[in-house]
Amino acid sequence: MSTVPVQGMPVERLPAALARRIALAAQGFAESRPAGPVGTRQLRRMVERLAVVQIDSVNVLSRSHYLPAFSRLGAYPRASLDELTARRHAVFEYWAHEASFLPVSLHPHLRWRMAAAEEHAWGNMVRLQRERPGYVAEVLDRVREAGPLKASDLAEPKPERPGTMWNWHAGKVALEWLFFTGAVTATHRTTAFEKVYDLTERVLPPDVLRAPTPDPADAVRELVRTAARALGVATERDLRDYFRLRPAAAQAALAELADAGELQAVDVAGWGVPAWLDPTARRPRWIRARALLSPFDSLIWERPRVERVFGFRYRLEIYTPAAQRVHGYYVLPFLLGDALVARVDLKADRQAGVLRVQSAHAEDGVDRPAVAVALAEELRLMADWLELDDVMVVDRGDLAAELGLAGGTLLAG
Repeated sequence: MSTVPVQGMPVERLPAALARRIALAAQGFAESRPAGPVGTRQLRRMVERLAVVQIDSVNVLSRSHYLPAFSRLGAYPRASLDELTARRHAVFEYWAHEASFLPVSLHPHLRWRMAAAEEHAWGNMVRLQRERPGYVAEVLDRVREAGPLKASDLAEPKPERPGTMWNWHAGKVALEWLFFTGAVTATHRTTAFEKVYDLTERVLPPDVLRAPTPDPADAVRELVRTAARALGVATERDLRDYFRLRPAAAQAALAELADAGELQAVDVAGWGVPAWLDPTARRPRWIRARALLSPFDSLIWERPRVERVFGFRYRLEIYTPAAQRVHGYYVLPFLLGDALVARVDLKADRQAGVLRVQSAHAEDGVDRPAVAVALAEELRLMADWLELDDVMVVDRGDLAAELGLAGGTLLAG
């Protein structure tokens, strides 16, 4: 690769296609899916590679945290992922990118955020702790004496705020404050996705609890280093967004990593902004991936990065009025090779035993018949994984008819 001097330092020029392949490899898409059964070993390796697996409550298809493993590893028993969190506690839940599962090795590097909860937690938590510290202490005592417990076990009246997403009663707010501070953690989630809380000291492995707490600057540097490995090549904003770090702290860490040679400045064709490369990142000559991606997958969760890396404009339209949606309610991009080539609005109709493709749209310039065949195969694999009997394609979107012909029952739009 050619280099150009910038401020006296050589900056490597990366073709956009190579940067895209580096990003995909860093996220686990350069490897073939396992030929045999997938168990906790492969799942743990995936979580350690990504470092952050975002959690979301929407269950129109599947809980989002189950999907990244399916995208990378294919069909696997979801109970194996639950085992990592609920029984082995190799993974813990905390606020990272958003609500997320993370490898327990990162717990010490997020304690600075726990210690500074008044600065980082949002308003209702901080307000309750300031206004009713005795009540928060009572809730902690309840966990200590009777835990593990759920917010519903506290039997507090729920505020009447129709349409409010975070419609939490005081007990839930207190538990979430204690969760943010690290006093309690989640032992697991119920089948209804309710968080079960217990004292952190009773949940996490002893060696994690004994690990020293790094200085905040050292911890942030490790988080930026981790983000760089997970992204492969990234802008400064990409790197700090991974763990939702504040600009000043992230920029200081980035500068230190660059000075130490752990990050390399690069100029990616077409990006128009400075970028940073993990020098250890793989540079594959090709990517042969085939994957449906959760809207909350770490490959695509930052929409400006998706446009920069893939030339793919993606917006989640869950909160858009139905009549104004362009592509649908719960739309998953489809990765084929190293490109995002289509998008499908999916729903698991569990009562009917059907994976419903509510709409299917192709990107401009793709080989539509080839995309339809590959997408039909992936949808069939997903239906089997979700224990659904059939794939039904609604005739909505410019790829729907071809997708129906390729392997799904086509329904009128």
